[in-house]
Amino acid sequence: MATLPSSILAAIRHLARYHRWLLLGLWLLVQAAYLAKYHGPHYANDSARYLNYAANLAEHGYYKIAPGTAPTTIANNGLANFQYEHNQRYILYPWFQSVWLRLHAGWWGIVLGQLAISGLAALALYSAVRQLASGQLGAAAVATALFIGWPDVQQFNCFLLTESLFISLSVLSCWAFVRTRGSGWGAWLLLLGLLLLTALVRPNGFVVAGAVGLAGLATLFTKKRRVFWLAVGAAVLATPLAVWWLNHQLVSFYIVETYVRGELMFATPVWAVHPSAPLVLPPDGIGQMSRVLYFAAHNPGFLAKLMLGKLLVFFSSIKPYYSLSHKLMSVLVLWPLYYLAVRGARLASVWLPGRAFLVGVPLLQAAVVMLTVDDYDVRFLAPVLPFVFALAGLAIREWLEGMNIRK
Repeated sequence: MATLPSSILAAIRHLARYHRWLLLGLWLLVQAAYLAKYHGPHYANDSARYLNYAANLAEHGYYKIAPGTAPTTIANNGLANFQYEHNQRYILYPWFQSVWLRLHAGWWGIVLGQLAISGLAALALYSAVRQLASGQLGAAAVATALFIGWPDVQQFNCFLLTESLFISLSVLSCWAFVRTRGSGWGAWLLLLGLLLLTALVRPNGFVVAGAVGLAGLATLFTKKRRVFWLAVGAAVLATPLAVWWLNHQLVSFYIVETYVRGELMFATPVWAVHPSAPLVLPPDGIGQMSRVLYFAAHNPGFLAKLMLGKLLVFFSSIKPYYSLSHKLMSVLVLWPLYYLAVRGARLASVWLPGRAFLVGVPLLQAAVVMLTVDDYDVRFLAPVLPFVFALAGLAIREWLEGMNIRK
């Protein structure tokens, strides 16, 4: 790689000495900018259902269901008690909000709490990447700067939505996983606690725990191949149990309906994919995951085309209503970062389970999007970007070391 002029190298090395203060200043500036942009806490499209649930919790100490409400079944999709049933899949966030409401801190308390946890997540990402990079501070600084400066991530700290807490807990889980290397049971217990919290804040929160599982499989594949195949076989045998669990977990969702509409992004016909022949639809009265499997078995070609389209829309970070500057930023900055992330994932010098975890979260999230539908905004992509940034930071480690940026 071509070297930079000596004057630029000297300036970079000088700034590197103060990079922690620069990162802190950048974080404060970004948070202040978004608070000013949204005039404080931002009430978004889904905020009402979280806040209503949280208000109920704050008033009663538990969620009080209205008398006479019909019980939830697979047949009625929880419509009679949607407020309660659907929010069970996001249960940690209303409880988080209810704490601040009970303390009479209101929306500002919620947002300031999210800001504080996001700040801890930035520190955690720095620490995790530094450890994976064998102490190389430049890689950690680059990954953290991208995490702080990327607008599609930090803006959610002001939103009364699950995204800020989900992103922070995912990053904290990454930090906890990296700390388990050579550590005792305490580190593993911390990791398990954070994985549980992450799984409770969003229905797709299991992807972080799933990434830990993939990291374990990657380790077994290289060291204990026989145990690896036994684990894969056990996973295959557990498929019926997974389908049963997903039928319960997805009871308040309407997935096949998005297939029928050909949606690549939820609730919008833009870029929709239309079938060339009539679709075979699943019968009524079966669970959502069973309906998805039925649809896949009877419409494989159309579903494959639909899933490929959702994958491309998801990772492209380009939506039809984005501004030109937003689209250019995705193409000119994010897409090259994907390339660097792939290179970082292949670095043999980096701890294999760590690399597998960082790759696993985006891939599992992409699989969830392909099976369901992408969001019309960036709410599904934003949580995986910190892991892309971490891999990209690892990829440029050697170049940074060549400039003697180690401290």
